[in-house]
Amino acid sequence: MSPLLEVNALHVAYGNVEALHGVSLTVGEGQIVTVIGPNGAGKSTLLNCVAGLLEGTGEVRFHGRSVAGVSTEERVAEGLVLVPEKRELFGAMTVEDNLVLGAYSLRGRGADMAASLANVFARFPRLKERRAQYAATLSGGERQMLALGRALMSKPRVLMLDEPSLGLAPIVVRDTFRIISDLRATGVSILLVEQNARAALQVADYGYVLETGECVLEGRSAELAANSQVAETYLGLAGKRSAA
Repeated sequence: MSPLLEVNALHVAYGNVEALHGVSLTVGEGQIVTVIGPNGAGKSTLLNCVAGLLEGTGEVRFHGRSVAGVSTEERVAEGLVLVPEKRELFGAMTVEDNLVLGAYSLRGRGADMAASLANVFARFPRLKERRAQYAATLSGGERQMLALGRALMSKPRVLMLDEPSLGLAPIVVRDTFRIISDLRATGVSILLVEQNARAALQVADYGYVLETGECVLEGRSAELAANSQVAETYLGLAGKRSAA
């Protein structure tokens, strides 16, 4: 079976500065795949290019076909959906209105939209409680729930998450990663970019380590977590080992 999402030899440049140098990765059906690495490694650039927000050279294939020339809106309609790092909610609109905007690919299918809204409220009861509240008044954790819920309204096949734990309290981070893990059971595949490498490797099946625009390491998550280089650089175990 071919992967659901394939990225082959992707290069992306900002002017004369190349941010990605031939990055390749795959996401299979029902998989959670994570990309970890330091700030400035090119992780967000990778997701933005796959989503169609940036241009690059190389190839991105979704459902076995190239998405070259396919707009971001069309990619979303086909099930390739990005939750950006800054969440990009409409603060002056209500929670429910933000969710409805996420379902623009379902326009003309009122029953589908209503069912999607009911599913999001079932998964995030807090959003149902806050449905008439303005998005700008939500807490950080609630805003992340809303960003995830808005993405789920478009019925994604591959959900791309850019730093979903950023700025959240530890207890909210745990809840966020539990939700990410639970989403796999619904048939959603996930491409997760995350600086919290420990949490990411705990929920992911497979991982890639990105440094200065290049994939320097890849493997099953358990293998990466056990790798001494990954452990010392990204899991904060160097001090523990030296003290042992």
